[in-house]
Amino acid sequence: MINHTYDEFMNIIQDLIENPTVKQMRYFNQHANTSCYQHCMQVAYYTYLMCKFFHLDYVSATRGAMLHDLFLYDWHTHEKPDNKWTSQHAFLHPKVALKNAKKIFHLNAIEQDVIVNHMWPVTIKIPHFKETVIVTFADKYSACRETFCYFRKLLHTKKLYKYAYVFLSLIIFRIV
Repeated sequence: MINHTYDEFMNIIQDLIENPTVKQMRYFNQHANTSCYQHCMQVAYYTYLMCKFFHLDYVSATRGAMLHDLFLYDWHTHEKPDNKWTSQHAFLHPKVALKNAKKIFHLNAIEQDVIVNHMWPVTIKIPHFKETVIVTFADKYSACRETFCYFRKLLHTKKLYKYAYVFLSLIIFRIV
């Protein structure tokens, strides 16, 4: 069942992930040490599973999720066109991603809505489809998970953490 599910997922996005422009997302860092490409793959897979479970248009939602962050710049160092809050990455990148995706692929209404409205509720743009709401939650979940895993791994590699762990262990064993 799992292999069949994953195979179907890969078939849905195969033409997208083979595209040279989509492959460029591998070179841009998204959250912590996760590339934009990896992040979109995770969001697309979670979207696929949830939309399929709820009997929604999982094909359009999955494809839109794979393209939702096709902005192709390092948002950590990207210069903003002006100092307005609407020029911040969270507000700007959905429009850039949609523009980039439309140059390469023919997108249906759900795919376009997923890309341009996936930042709700951060942005005021309200999703028009249930599939977009699913992508929005999958995106937030993935971002939190990626950041949490990065910091957890970082803590485990720090000497201070190792010494604190040994110290805590000694105290616990002394009490027992």
